[in-house]
Amino acid sequence: MNTPASATTPERILQQLDWQVVRRLDGQLQGDYRSLFYGYGVDFSDLREYQPEDDIRYMDWNVTARMDAPYVRQYIEDREVTAWFLLDLSPSVDFGTGDNQILKRNVLINFVATLARLLTRHGNRVGAVIYTGRVEKTIPAGGGRLQVLRLIHELVTQPRLRSAPATDLSPLLMTGLNLIKRRSLIFVVSDFMSLPGWDKPLGLLSQKHDVLAIRLTDPLEFELPDLGSIVLEDSETGEQLYVDTHDGQFRHRFQQAGYQWEEELSQIFKRCKVDSLRLGTDEDMVRAIVRFAKSRQKVRR
Repeated sequence: MNTPASATTPERILQQLDWQVVRRLDGQLQGDYRSLFYGYGVDFSDLREYQPEDDIRYMDWNVTARMDAPYVRQYIEDREVTAWFLLDLSPSVDFGTGDNQILKRNVLINFVATLARLLTRHGNRVGAVIYTGRVEKTIPAGGGRLQVLRLIHELVTQPRLRSAPATDLSPLLMTGLNLIKRRSLIFVVSDFMSLPGWDKPLGLLSQKHDVLAIRLTDPLEFELPDLGSIVLEDSETGEQLYVDTHDGQFRHRFQQAGYQWEEELSQIFKRCKVDSLRLGTDEDMVRAIVRFAKSRQKVRR
């Protein structure tokens, strides 16, 4: 479901998502969201010796050094979850192609609304940090349906920027690192088209929290159709480039650059120990989320 979120009210968006996305997720995941939300809201319980399937993020290095053997911390899950959305609304997310002209911003809004709805209806709390080339706004964590509507309202009323300084995700991630004290579930939602250096704060964030990277994409970012001579414009700087898409070699180089960028991102997420979900403007969100949940479930076994 990819409703053009900016074209309707928060209440209407939530109603559509409840009927078209949340109900389908309930059916396909059978109400079991542990595979998707694994690892959040935990309190320290005990120590035990490390086993091969253990997550090394729970390694207690001080005890390991004293005992001359690897030890990990054990945790008890809390009933209440606090989730945070670190949201990139820089100009590059206002890009989208296809018959319905769905923007990456629309996908972001629908994803946040869906996950916030799933979490809050079970008594959990959600908050958000909005980035627009700078950290624009922080929405404190809260619960209930009104909190979901507030998140949607803030997102659909956030102005689209025609231009902005080059995106740097580091301030967004550092804000999350400094703001969120208690272990939480954190969704970083972005296309990750950023100046370099953001991988370091992402890695620090994942040491303290369960971090999921939600990558927004559009098919045209990977493959150019043969449209003849066109002008490509950088959505953030406004810089324009005249290209001839009749040139098969140019289209091939463009495609290879897209796939190389995809591989580089995958390596960053792997190095930072962050699970990632790719959400395209041309994808069915329910199928993508179910696929992601099942992949996390396999890893945790």
